[in-house]
Amino acid sequence: MESFQSYVNEYKKQLEQGSIQKAYKGLMEYILALRAHFNHQYPDYFVPASIYFGYMDMTYFSFTPASLKNRNLKIAIVFLHEAFRFEIWLAGANKQVQAQTWKQIKDSGWNRYPLVPSIQGEDAILQQVLVADPDFSDLEALTGQIEQGTLEFIREVEGFLSGI
Repeated sequence: MESFQSYVNEYKKQLEQGSIQKAYKGLMEYILALRAHFNHQYPDYFVPASIYFGYMDMTYFSFTPASLKNRNLKIAIVFLHEAFRFEIWLAGANKQVQAQTWKQIKDSGWNRYPLVPSIQGEDAILQQVLVADPDFSDLEALTGQIEQGTLEFIREVEGFLSGI
């Protein structure tokens, strides 16, 4: 097992090359633009002004229709840095809502999207990959992929929840 100091030395060495800063800045600018796109295109949805930038583990923002917000649920569009992919999550506004919704979905047998195995230590109830290996050379196409997958996920979750 390497020491913290050895990790810091490697981090410093990578920063000196300059690529990490440029890639990270570009990625954060894209996610900010993606959030602005959703906010502009879907004014009836709740899109907070803030983005969770994370610790280079995940970066996300929420994008929630009123039907889910009224149930104290939210949708998160998430970039997982290490896996290098975009996912969409259904999450609860708090742990109680998350536990209750997780149990309802589990007990129903609905399996359209992966249910997290346990809510202990999880931020999500459902998780779905939107884009497994994003191509940042065509941001418009990438945004379209994320948007299409997000809207489909929301439609199906809303449909399921309306029946319980």
